[in-house]
Amino acid sequence: MSATITLKQSMARSPDATLYLIKHSLMIAGVLLVLGIINVFTNNTQFAELIKSALPDSSVSEESSEESAEAETAALVLSPRMQGAIDFVARRYRVSPEALIPVFEVAQLIGKERRIDPLLIVAIIGIESRFNPFAESAMGAQGLMQVIPRFHMDKVPEGAGDSPLLDPEINIRVGVHILEEAIRRRGGLVAGLQHYSGSSESEGSYASKVLAEKERLEQAARRNARPSA
Repeated sequence: MSATITLKQSMARSPDATLYLIKHSLMIAGVLLVLGIINVFTNNTQFAELIKSALPDSSVSEESSEESAEAETAALVLSPRMQGAIDFVARRYRVSPEALIPVFEVAQLIGKERRIDPLLIVAIIGIESRFNPFAESAMGAQGLMQVIPRFHMDKVPEGAGDSPLLDPEINIRVGVHILEEAIRRRGGLVAGLQHYSGSSESEGSYASKVLAEKERLEQAARRNARPSA
C-alpha cells in the first residue's frame, strides 16, 4: 500500500522535474547564445568601426567646447590699457572696480567690433551717466550712454524685453551705433560728438568735455597699465 502511494507521488513529480530541467537548459542555452553573439561582434573590427562611426565623437566635441570657452575668455580679458583706466574711473566716479569691469569688457568688445576707441566709449559713459546703468534724464534718455528710446528703438535687437536700454550691453551697442552715425553724418569726431549730445552749441563744449575726459583716461592708463601675462 505504501509502495503504491510512493510510486504515484514519484510519477506526479516526474513531469514537474522534467519541465524544470527543460526550462533550465533553455536558459543556459540562451545565455550561451547571447555570449557567443557578443563575442563574434566584439571581435569583428568592421562592426566595431561601424558602431564607433555612428556615435558622436566625444573628443571632437570636447575640443570644440574648450576652444569656444577659450575664445570667449580671451574676448573678455581687458587689455593693459583698459585695466590701467579702471582704478582712475573707480576713484573719480566713486564706483567699485568690480562693478566697472563688466562695463569695460563690453566697451572693449564693442569698440573692437565697431573700430571705436573703447576709452572714448568709457569717456562718453562717464560724462553721460557717471556709470549709473539706471540713469534717466528729464528728456527720457536712459542708461549708461543716455539713449532716448523714442528716437532709437529701431536699433534695439528684437526680443530684448522690457526696458532694454537699461541693459548695459544693449545700451552701449545702441549708443555706439548712434555715435557712428553722428560722426559719419557730421564728417568728424568733434561734430559727431556734438550731434550725439543733441547740442547745437557751435563751440563744441560737449565734445571738449568728452575728449578731455578721454585724455585723463589715457594718462591714467599709461600710469597704471599692468603688463599682460
